[in-house]
Amino acid sequence: MSSQDISNENVEKIAALFPNCVTETAGGKAIDFDLLKQELNNEVIEGNKERYRLEWPGKREAIVTANLPTTKTLRPVREDSVDFDNTENLYIEGDNLEVLKLLQESYLGKIKMIYIDPPYNTGKDFVYKDNFNKDAQEELIESGQKDEYNQRLVANLETAGRYHSDWLSMMNPRLKLARNLLKDDGVIFISIDNNEVHNLMKICDEIFGEHNFIESAVVKKSNNGMGDKNGFATNHEYIVCYQKNKGAFYGLTPDDDYLSSFNKEDEFGQYKTDGILMKKGQGSRREDSPTLYFPIYYNPDSGKVYAKSGENLIEKFPIKSNGSDGRWTWSKKKIETDSYKLYASSGGTIYIKDYFTDERRMKIKSILEDVSYITDRATNELKKLFDKKIFDTPKPINLIKDLLDISTKNDDIVLDFFAGSATTAHSIFEFNTKKNQKRKFILVQIAEETDKKSEAYNAGYKNICEIGKERIRRAGKKIKEETAADIDYGFRVFRLDESNMQDVYYKPQDYKQGQLDLVADNVKSDRTADDLLAQVMLDWGLPLSLKIEQVDVFGKKLFKVAENSLFACFDTGIDEEFAKETAKESPLRIVFKDSAFKDDTAKVNVKQLLKQLSPETEMKVI
Repeated sequence: MSSQDISNENVEKIAALFPNCVTETAGGKAIDFDLLKQELNNEVIEGNKERYRLEWPGKREAIVTANLPTTKTLRPVREDSVDFDNTENLYIEGDNLEVLKLLQESYLGKIKMIYIDPPYNTGKDFVYKDNFNKDAQEELIESGQKDEYNQRLVANLETAGRYHSDWLSMMNPRLKLARNLLKDDGVIFISIDNNEVHNLMKICDEIFGEHNFIESAVVKKSNNGMGDKNGFATNHEYIVCYQKNKGAFYGLTPDDDYLSSFNKEDEFGQYKTDGILMKKGQGSRREDSPTLYFPIYYNPDSGKVYAKSGENLIEKFPIKSNGSDGRWTWSKKKIETDSYKLYASSGGTIYIKDYFTDERRMKIKSILEDVSYITDRATNELKKLFDKKIFDTPKPINLIKDLLDISTKNDDIVLDFFAGSATTAHSIFEFNTKKNQKRKFILVQIAEETDKKSEAYNAGYKNICEIGKERIRRAGKKIKEETAADIDYGFRVFRLDESNMQDVYYKPQDYKQGQLDLVADNVKSDRTADDLLAQVMLDWGLPLSLKIEQVDVFGKKLFKVAENSLFACFDTGIDEEFAKETAKESPLRIVFKDSAFKDDTAKVNVKQLLKQLSPETEMKVI
């Protein structure tokens, strides 16, 4: 209902001539006039100092967002969990930015592998709008959200003026916080497609360091591909890989085809031919490495090779096919030491043996085209588990298993903070079963609503978290029935929520006598002992996966975390008798509620008694 926007039309006309001069600003698409001036001049135009870096409107705010503290907490959901007290696997519902902040203490430098499948920014999916300057109600109205999780998911249309910028602002703080959680040799794998792969690699270069880039592997996701407006049937996407500090990968476990290539055997074991001893190609002349031109000797009957001459041995120099002098690839000293790794053909060509060992691994290819990586296979895997199509774009189990194989070892922790349908958890169950090992997972997923017209919604799954949790349950049950493997099939569910502590609206001197009863207990009335225990574990930097035991001590529920690492009791009526009993096990830490004591005197007495009976115990009151 308005006239033509001539300015926008002019921007489009300039973009057609000079696409590099169109940029994104806080207000949307605009023309970079400094760059346009340069395009229209044959001489260098003085302007802002040039730098090699990635910029976008909102970058500074994204950096600040990663550094802002959070007052939220994680609340256990026992009814959704499996084997809550004993499992070491975690499933966390909530905004992954807030969750990553909460995990900084407990999991700093402890994650070996991160795999994420974030929004690809196709113009049809959602991104997080992280704006902490507005109150909750304003934020909900702005983002169009209306559920109890206070989601910050908004549609990011391709026509939007900050199409790339909003996506970058979403990814930057999350990747920055994720890097903190990685071990020194930890690795991150990120699935992405053509829409943002270039920008993803640029922000990863900034966060992880360009020197820690490993590979941008191409994944074949379909046989036929999808029609594209540019005429290509796109049938690939990428997995971008960085390490916190670049180091060696483990490689894939050898498959049957690889093992069959070691088809020869001698007294030292099975081997395959690994090329010839004489150098080929560039640098293969004698003058390139004069010290590697010397004679070696071989027995024409046995094919054995020697560094020194002997009876019935034939002398062999590295002579090229054109008659010129070449050179060997091994030194004379190495040949003396490892001559058993060489053999000569009847024609006198010297070959190198490559022996198989139990530690032998295969290098993963940068083009991942195994049929088990195809998206249709992943869809069928999930459909078979649920008897219906429950999720549109799951990841293939075998793809995640191969990433686990090349980057993790037994007992390592794997994090996926765009968990989706929980393929990562399913893959870890299968991988642990095959290897009889104990890799653990932490999955994070916001409770994004399912489409009301979808099969998932009609089947009762109102959000993606419900799909993910049910998949983990079903996958664990199925694998246990089929294999009877003794692995951890459980998972603890936590849900992001506001603080457990009462909000304080006044300074102490501003309270009146009639208001004091409102804060007699500083813990919110709807919070349980499980809620408080999770908060204490996070505050003290303890992993949420530690074993929890519940015991009764004089009618009070006592939590024992990792044996005597932490004791916690949130019941009322804590007295000296209770303190004496708990002190017998010398806990490293013990925590109570402030309202658990009759008065300050009782609290001081318990503290002094614990100090006397168990000097190493640290007591905390919340």
